[in-house]
Amino acid sequence: MTGLTSVLLMGAALYVSFQGQDTFSTAYAALKLASPRIEQPLATDLTSKSSRMRPVAATRSDLEIIEAAIRQTVDGREIIRNQPFVRIQATLATTATSLSGDVPAYDPVAILNKTEPLSKTVLDVATDVYGTDVDGEVAVSQAALPADFIPTRNVSDQGAADFVRGVAQSAYLIDGESQGPALAYAALAPNLRDLSATPESGPTGIAENVTVVPKTLTATEDGLGRTERFLTVRELGPLADTLVRNGFTRTQVSMVESTLANLMPAGGLPEGIRLRILYGPLTKAPESLVPYRMSIYRPEGAPGDRHIATVALSDTGQYVVGLQPDWVEFPAEDVEQINVGNLPSIYRSIWETGRKHDLTDDTIERIIGMFAYDIDMTKRITAGDTIEILETGTTPEAASELLYVGLNLGGTMRQFYRFTAPDGSVDFFDPEGETGKRFLNRRPLEGGGTLRSRFGYRIHPIFKTRRLHTGVDLAAPTGTPIYAGGDGTITYYKWQSGYGNKIEIQHVNGYETAYGHLSRFVDGIGIGTQVRQGQLIGYVGSTGQSTGPHLHYEIKINGNLVDPLSVKLPKDNVLAPQYRAEFDRTIAQINDLMAREPAPVSVAQTN
Repeated sequence: MTGLTSVLLMGAALYVSFQGQDTFSTAYAALKLASPRIEQPLATDLTSKSSRMRPVAATRSDLEIIEAAIRQTVDGREIIRNQPFVRIQATLATTATSLSGDVPAYDPVAILNKTEPLSKTVLDVATDVYGTDVDGEVAVSQAALPADFIPTRNVSDQGAADFVRGVAQSAYLIDGESQGPALAYAALAPNLRDLSATPESGPTGIAENVTVVPKTLTATEDGLGRTERFLTVRELGPLADTLVRNGFTRTQVSMVESTLANLMPAGGLPEGIRLRILYGPLTKAPESLVPYRMSIYRPEGAPGDRHIATVALSDTGQYVVGLQPDWVEFPAEDVEQINVGNLPSIYRSIWETGRKHDLTDDTIERIIGMFAYDIDMTKRITAGDTIEILETGTTPEAASELLYVGLNLGGTMRQFYRFTAPDGSVDFFDPEGETGKRFLNRRPLEGGGTLRSRFGYRIHPIFKTRRLHTGVDLAAPTGTPIYAGGDGTITYYKWQSGYGNKIEIQHVNGYETAYGHLSRFVDGIGIGTQVRQGQLIGYVGSTGQSTGPHLHYEIKINGNLVDPLSVKLPKDNVLAPQYRAEFDRTIAQINDLMAREPAPVSVAQTN
């Protein structure tokens, strides 16, 4: 009786301790970390207690393999074979993470070396074979036609005459009524709409030499804040690869995998899992955001609880099991909440996006070099800016090579196409046949400096009066190297009033540049010295009327001062007219590749 009573009492105690449950919980649920599903807006500002909304941008990160038949000349023999191409169409990264934390500092002068023409490669993409599917490899041989060869007549003279007569005499209709014979030619004169002084669509084109400054920069001058990314892993593979592409370091990935070891489903993660990653700043990495928290969810409709696991960064820098965040409905497309204080510079964003898609550092540097003369790489991107890239696929015979880059910033698309001239030179040209390289550099000092004062009227920092600021002030530490903005001849090389130590260089076609407040000059050069673009001419200082070390940089055109950062500058290299027709064919073939459907072996993914 005593033993039976003891068993009953122990059973009752165990039943109460398990709250009436007759089965054991899963390991994660037993930790009681699952929080209720609370419906809340996706764009709640995580940086404050208010309910103010912040923008949410859809992100796109597609990497696809496409195939096309190309013609190559190998050992003097023409062959046609299928060639894989890698096509990337992505939204520029709106968050700078550890993925790009070790990139070199922005240096406009160093970019000069990345815009030099390339050596000719073995790849020869021919327009006339696009769209031709081949199995294996086809050799092409050319031979003269026999002298007695006569092509078969497909259309008789009478048939051709009847066709022309029918076209010339056919009637055309307007509002269902016959208007007489249609003329067999295209009108060359402008139509009435072309001549209209007030076109219905309004004026078109891009305004040049215009600087747009926001009314307030308070939001962008604040420190980095939090941002959150929602994405779908569309291709089943190692979770570690996806984490690295989204800002986790290899060390952090190891910690995450160790923490999740006992929380993953027995059969592994299903295809199409959803990730929700919260990013935030660390004091030891002020320019990068690190993943604070990551949650893994099953795809909608999959068996089991939607939430699989959550890991969070602890105060000691370790990733531990964390609370499931308040529930939100995952959007159909991948999105990222945009905190304007987190938007990286164009330079950093291109690095982040390139590394996310496994581009080589040399390729990323060349892409930046194409646009660095037209675009201020230190400016922040705008949410929704995009990039398009086309490369040849890696094969046993050749490494991957860049063919095309399109950069869309603020709604303006800039494109560069690779072109191999008959003389063997290889370079990238825009649709007008011009390279991205300008014959003058807009920021001719190491690192590019920090813009402290723009061109235009301002209150003078010393005299406190409204005066025209005749150049731009680029702040940098004393002793920072200054380089010649372009090829030219030094015409002034000494002290000048408020400029302090000053250098002036005369360039071709009426262009002049001036460099003020130098701490010292470079030995061995003086008035009359011929200098090359990128050649060292002096060092940053604070001589003359200056409140701190910086370079005062001016550009004149035919004696008139202009804004160095926005003035339209001539290109350094223009495609020769005799190559124009072939270049147009190259543009057409690349555009065709960018518009093609991916091959059956596509690895389309969204990271």
